[in-house]
Amino acid sequence: MTSHTPAPGSLPAFGPLFATPERDDLSSHRHRQFIGYLGLILPLLLWVIAGWRHTAELPRWELLSSVSAYYYTGAVAALVGILVALAAFLVTYRGYDNEYKRSDRIAAIIASVAAIGVAFFPTRAPGDLPVPSWWTPQTETIHNISAVVLFGTFIFFSLFLFPKSKVKKGEALPSDKRVRNFFYVSCGVVMLVCVLWAGSSYFTDAPIFWPEAIALEFFAVSWLVKGHADWTLVAGGRRALHYGRHPGQLIGEIWRSIRG
Repeated sequence: MTSHTPAPGSLPAFGPLFATPERDDLSSHRHRQFIGYLGLILPLLLWVIAGWRHTAELPRWELLSSVSAYYYTGAVAALVGILVALAAFLVTYRGYDNEYKRSDRIAAIIASVAAIGVAFFPTRAPGDLPVPSWWTPQTETIHNISAVVLFGTFIFFSLFLFPKSKVKKGEALPSDKRVRNFFYVSCGVVMLVCVLWAGSSYFTDAPIFWPEAIALEFFAVSWLVKGHADWTLVAGGRRALHYGRHPGQLIGEIWRSIRG
């Protein structure tokens, strides 16, 4: 019986960590996953950092009225930094070399500009915290418009761009594409509901942290599905299982990479 255990010093026969992109893909699945993960971690990261770097005038570990309100906490660097990183990944997103390429590029650029607007034009301060001397009501107006545009483009990606296919009209979609389209459309619908939910606060003055946070999570899921994150998780799990059984190989590979 032939053994499948790699010989000492040999490299395990792993497939790629990221799924191979299609021939007309001008970006990469890695690129899409980075965009998704930034949105995924943002709400929780803000809450943790703000609780750790507590602002005395605010209740500790209690959720603020909105995600954007964390600009006035110890989590400001994470909020602005992730939004700027998100803008950078979006502005460099090129989509696919097909008839929808222009739509991909325009939507990504609009989302990038909107993310910068959300980051650099903060909402009003929560509670009794003072606003910066340069802040004006127009600053909040720009912030709100930018946030609506940002989520609007995310919804556009999920509902209209991501479900597109090269399959000709009348032909059946592959089963995996149908499943992915279900995720895209579901995420887009949930984001749309959350935007309307948050918009209702104009009349109710209710907190909007949860609709914003939920919308961000479903935005993240949409981009992670588009980036084949499931493939990456399986490939990463196989690597972790292998190196857990053969830690010496991991040390050897690290050493070889250090030595060049």
